[in-house]
Amino acid sequence: MIILTGAAGFIGSVVAGELNNKGYNDLILVDDFSKKEKERNYIDLKYKSLVDRNNFFDWFKENHEEVDFVVHLGARTDTTEFDWNVFQKLNVDYTETMFTLCAEYQIPLVYASSAATYGNGELGYDDSHDVVEKLQPLNPYGRSKNEVDKWILKQEKQPPFWAGLKFFNVYGPNEYHKGRMASVIFHSFNQINATGKVKLFRSHRPDFADGQQLRDFIYVKDIASVICFMIERHRDSETARHQVKSGLYNLGTGKARSFYDLAANTFKAMGKDVNIEFIDIPEDIRDKYQYFTEANMTKLREAGYDKEFTSLEDGVADYV
Repeated sequence: MIILTGAAGFIGSVVAGELNNKGYNDLILVDDFSKKEKERNYIDLKYKSLVDRNNFFDWFKENHEEVDFVVHLGARTDTTEFDWNVFQKLNVDYTETMFTLCAEYQIPLVYASSAATYGNGELGYDDSHDVVEKLQPLNPYGRSKNEVDKWILKQEKQPPFWAGLKFFNVYGPNEYHKGRMASVIFHSFNQINATGKVKLFRSHRPDFADGQQLRDFIYVKDIASVICFMIERHRDSETARHQVKSGLYNLGTGKARSFYDLAANTFKAMGKDVNIEFIDIPEDIRDKYQYFTEANMTKLREAGYDKEFTSLEDGVADYV
């Protein structure tokens, strides 16, 4: 069995779908399933059972002998939430408990870290373990992910394999429920349908033109592909000698692109002329806004992942 937390959410549901595509139907889906608006993310998936996140650790203690792998994607991901207690409970404590149990039961674990751990990028975007203690995230969400990374790197007792995947800017299907936190493509598509134009943040820095803020945009289907790659490397006896080493791994494309490119490609995919208006970045996030992110993807490539990442143009067209 494979456990997948956050299974009703954006990334989790796409990963579950890709696991189904590869013949893995013995899934235990974990989430808060009381939110009916997310039901369409998992209603068509093949799985063994649904487990509420609040009951999961009890379930795990009773059923761990049947579990082959854990993919922990459940988290509070709102970068505009500033109540640390929320992140302490849902991100830090939950993930550390998951790691501790996987170490005790000797079950491989992949969990979601984040590029938000890199803060404004003054130390670069290199997934070396040497920089983790020095990173200065810009918001409580990024801090929660970095606190977990720091804690895990200090643990003597570990699962047989673990990987913390530092997701960069993920976009793609099944994010409709995320509201303000959904991708710019999602908001652009809806704005174009409603008004015929897209509003992007203007730059509040002289070294960046309006709309030319750069991010490493990664298509969610590529995230699913990488996670399946890690699972298969550890389940298939033929590839066992080529197992991926435990550690933190960046997960972007390695190529930063502008928000303008993102919006322009959305217009193109919808068959409409580009019409972009610039607005101020909201005050509550202005001093915590990243102007540039770009993943150093050397470590994952050296671990054996050799598929091409989806280009922004192809990803936007597919999503639209």
